[in-house]
This record gives sequence, C-alpha cells and structure tokens, in this order.
Amino acid sequence: MINKMLLASGLISFVSFGHAETVKVYAAASLTNALTDIVQIYEKQHPQTDIIPVFGASSALAKQIEAGAKSDIFFSADVDWMNYLVQKQMIYAQQIRPLLSNQLVVISPETLNISFKAQPNFNFAQVFKGRLCTGQMESVPVGKYAKQSLIKLNWLDNLKGRIVGTDDVRSALAFVERGECEVGIVYKTDALISQKVKIIGTFPQNSHHPIIYPMALTKQGEKNADAQQFNQFVHRNPLAKAIFVKYGFVVNP
Repeated sequence: MINKMLLASGLISFVSFGHAETVKVYAAASLTNALTDIVQIYEKQHPQTDIIPVFGASSALAKQIEAGAKSDIFFSADVDWMNYLVQKQMIYAQQIRPLLSNQLVVISPETLNISFKAQPNFNFAQVFKGRLCTGQMESVPVGKYAKQSLIKLNWLDNLKGRIVGTDDVRSALAFVERGECEVGIVYKTDALISQKVKIIGTFPQNSHHPIIYPMALTKQGEKNADAQQFNQFVHRNPLAKAIFVKYGFVVNP
C-alpha cells in the first residue's frame, strides 16, 4: 500500500515537472506581429513556459479582464483602459510602464490616389467618395484618437454617415485592404505591415492624445513568477526592443 502511494506521488511529481507553465497576455491588436515574434524568441529560451497571447481591442480585453478572464499581463494601446483596470482594482498603478509610442496615419488602397493635408481648411470629406474605417470611436483606442483628430481639424461633421467603426484596428486595416473603405485611420505600425495599402498622411501629434502603450502585470500575474519574468523580458531585453522598432514602434526610455 505504501509503495503504491509512493509510486502515485512520484507519478504526480513527474507529471507536474513536465508541465509547461502558462502566461496569458492580453494585448492590443496592433501589437500582434511584434509580440508574436517576441513570444517565439522567449519560448525558445524558456521551453518550460507557454506564453498565450490574446489579441483584440484594448477596450474589449479590459472588459474581459474585469469580468474575470484569466490574464497575467495587460498590454494596452492607450492609457485610459489601463487606468480603467486600476480603478476596478485588477491592476496596481505601480505596475504600469508606458513602454511604447505610435503614430496615427491615414491610409488608402494602393490603387487609389487620394490627397491629404492635415489642415482645417482642407476639405477632406470631398477628396474621396466612399467610407472611412477606423476603430469604434467611443471605445476602441485607435477610434478614440481618430475622433480627437477629426474634431481638432473640424472634419468630423462633414464625415458623419460615412464612418465605419470596427471592433479593432486590424479590422479597419482589413476593410481598406479589401477596398470596402476608401480611407482608413490606423496606427503607423499597422499600415507598415500591409502591402495592399499606402499611407497618405499623418495626423499631427497635437491633434490627439499621446498614443502610449502601457504594459502591466495584473494582480493575478503578480503571483506568477513566469509572468514576472516575461514582463521583464519585454521591458528590458534588447531583442524585444529591436522587434518593436522593426515594426515601427517607438520604445520609450
């Protein structure tokens, strides 16, 4: 009987030893390519750790975390949704690091020739005939930034009825790639990964809130040593920094 118990105990220990630890990272859709590359490098160096990224609009991800979804790290495309989770007591404020910056650009399909000038007296609504795609303007970060810029330039009213709000920035990019929207407002990093669209202009930085990507361990993640280690890797490792730069992000000091 004792031998059987010892054998069972040993088997449990063996199974536990061979089981990879998991880290769930909830990250903005615009981070998909860069973070996927970083995860691949990290997992080669740490084969016992399984990093599971979940990509989507920062707004949707924050709501999922609030609702109790298992998440160790939140990597947002704006400060507002990070602060939202601080207010909901899902993240400690001292964990937040403003890791990256980005730019807001206007794109069109490669085949179109649409002019753009970031000036209030430029009649943007008349230079294209179809729809404009960006994230949902009341919640998705890229849509919130887009709305701020369109208001600043006095363009929003003339575009009403023609703006399509998408679930996240990659959906907006896809609409423009397919030609379903003649114009899109996305991040520079999203425009750069596509061969089907071109950047026709950049919104001035003073036309919208700073595009900051804060990253933080959730309260659950603070208890996960592997999450802490991956968090440090993303923040401090030169390889991670090089990948972010490769995709067009600015790494904040």
